[in-house]
Amino acid sequence: MEEGETKITEIKKCNPGSFVIIENEPSTVVDLKISKTGKHGDAKARLEAIGIFDAQKRVIVKPADEQIKVPIIEKVNAQVLSISGDYAQVMDMSNFSTYEVKIPEEFKEKIKEGDEVLIWKFGKKMIIKSLK
Repeated sequence: MEEGETKITEIKKCNPGSFVIIENEPSTVVDLKISKTGKHGDAKARLEAIGIFDAQKRVIVKPADEQIKVPIIEKVNAQVLSISGDYAQVMDMSNFSTYEVKIPEEFKEKIKEGDEVLIWKFGKKMIIKSLK
């Protein structure tokens, strides 16, 4: 898997709605709970997130001060050129390169050739996020 660009932040700074990488998968933070510091230890953070590309729920428990990778998601406007089964061939509107992207369940009935869509890219992974 070719990874996209990332930056580093502390777990305690990850708010719901922000992005993190858990188990090498870009995910959206759903919940963050931080426990109080103990007599001899650090505060613990319980971070719950859902994968952007696979929709899997992931939970990690680590010290709140520990660093975590944050993916830099590239958002691209594209036009649907053709549809074959569960995949759509789309063309990037800025540089005219073409990609094959899996169509999410929620768009299978709605999407058609010629539609403009918003695509989120991270490395070689891509997903259609919305119709325009």
